[in-house]
Amino acid sequence: MANRQLENGNGARRVTVREGASHALLDDVAKQIIEQLQEDGRRPYATIGKAVGLSEAAVRQRVQRLLDAGVMQIVAVTDPLQLGFPRQAMIGLRTDGDLESVADRLAELEAIDYVVITAGSFDLLAEVVCRNDEHLLEILQKLRTVPGVVSTEAFVYLKLRKQTYSWGTA
Repeated sequence: MANRQLENGNGARRVTVREGASHALLDDVAKQIIEQLQEDGRRPYATIGKAVGLSEAAVRQRVQRLLDAGVMQIVAVTDPLQLGFPRQAMIGLRTDGDLESVADRLAELEAIDYVVITAGSFDLLAEVVCRNDEHLLEILQKLRTVPGVVSTEAFVYLKLRKQTYSWGTA
């Protein structure tokens, strides 16, 4: 099982990508804890404990194990428009060479919030949140200089109709 820490420009932890993570931590109680936190990431452990039939300490330990294993993150989700980032886009990239190393290079770029390897007409998709169209153009120019990137196509978001992080547990 491989772990990779991706860091932002300041060296702070951004996200842990855990390859081959075990589902052993996801019993029914763990799933209920995750669902409680998806409803309200600030819900007290004592309240969660009452809902799932555990003590506050047991919930705290389970949450820490889920965090340490990379199963979940507890983060503040912001509205980019409210923070001064009115331009969002999904960028499709076609590549040549080692696809995973290109994806890793893109994931290192602070301007990119999301990178996924895909099947279909694009090899990779990258999501960006920008200050304005000029900022988007700067990012596109930077992406085109990444070794292995052959072409890019930007899909500018005009209006966001739905965004959720509550896909539950399988």
